[in-house]
Amino acid sequence: MKNKEEEGKKEKRILILCVDRDNDLGKKAEVTTPLLGRTKNLNAAVNLALADPEEPDANAMFEAVRLIDGLSKEKKPEETFEVATIAGSEMGGVGADRKLVSELNSILDSFSADEVILVTDGYSDEAVLPLVESRVYVSSVRRIIVKHSESIEETAALFSRYLRIIAENPRYSRIALGIPGLLFVLLGVLAYFNLVQYYLIAIIVCIGGIMLIKGFGIDKTAKNFYRWVKEYSPPPLPIQIQNFATIAGILAIVVGIYSGVTNVSNNLVPLPPDWGVLLGNLATIVGYFILGAQDLIVVGICTILIGRTIRLYFERDAKVLRSAALVIMVAWSRWILDGAAEVLISSGTAYEQLVVSIVVGILIGIASVLVIIIINRSTRGFFKKPDEKTDELDKE
Repeated sequence: MKNKEEEGKKEKRILILCVDRDNDLGKKAEVTTPLLGRTKNLNAAVNLALADPEEPDANAMFEAVRLIDGLSKEKKPEETFEVATIAGSEMGGVGADRKLVSELNSILDSFSADEVILVTDGYSDEAVLPLVESRVYVSSVRRIIVKHSESIEETAALFSRYLRIIAENPRYSRIALGIPGLLFVLLGVLAYFNLVQYYLIAIIVCIGGIMLIKGFGIDKTAKNFYRWVKEYSPPPLPIQIQNFATIAGILAIVVGIYSGVTNVSNNLVPLPPDWGVLLGNLATIVGYFILGAQDLIVVGICTILIGRTIRLYFERDAKVLRSAALVIMVAWSRWILDGAAEVLISSGTAYEQLVVSIVVGILIGIASVLVIIIINRSTRGFFKKPDEKTDELDKE
């Protein structure tokens, strides 16, 4: 029995939460949210009401203060009440919801509520309620809707208020004023050039273009691209050199392949139409392709490796020695390819040049390995150890 009584008397923390989704507090009263506490909320509501007496969010905040006053008089010993206000963004959308969630989390960190009494102006319940319910239990929703007189004067005043909102709020003025303004300007231009008969076509093109841009998010893509260009910072110089060398090398290889194909077509015109004859002449075709493509392909590969070697040198990486030796080996492979092409074209009779090129290539490879070992031992202080590179990356 005592355990049940203790559980029943467990402290219950209730938060009265007022939500200003379009941030009228910050825009009109220059009040920074979130607001926690009766005094802060009451002062903010007064400032907002003084800035715009017709603002529904001010009435919602006054209602939140009235609620905490009334509930505090009737509260049970185990109940604790607090009032807070959070705000979104005047642009609405995802940005406003993200700001609301951030401010709600901040409020819940300061006042760990067991349940929430939500107070809104009645226009944003569908958007706000799921955000709050996903983080804390909502026990009640209080909607504050400002009453208006049904007289013609009050209706006209209300209508003028909404017109002012359309004119001053960029969120609505772009559609309500921007598009009609564009169509009127277009009409004036066509009338000046006596082309009014094309006005209907121009309207269809303009509206279709706007729908296309908004539908596929072209405006957001252009905005993100502009932001990327504005905030783009180029990589370090060694990486730029390597990237440029890689692009130049790939282009050289592509042109080399084209040159090889052209050389085949120039020396074997026309190509054998029969597959059997084509396969029989495959060695000759490959030989002419190698003769036409070898120079640019070797140059392209060497260019890529030289760019990598430069980057490794600036980074003081010991791999620069192997990369430099690889450049020499690839460069010498040009003569090996030349000898192989002559052997393929002559059907295996001119193999002396190929043998000599291979032997010299092997000797160059052995000499490169020896040079790498000697240089590596004599310049150990220049190159960085792997753990030093890891430390530098962590610092960056």
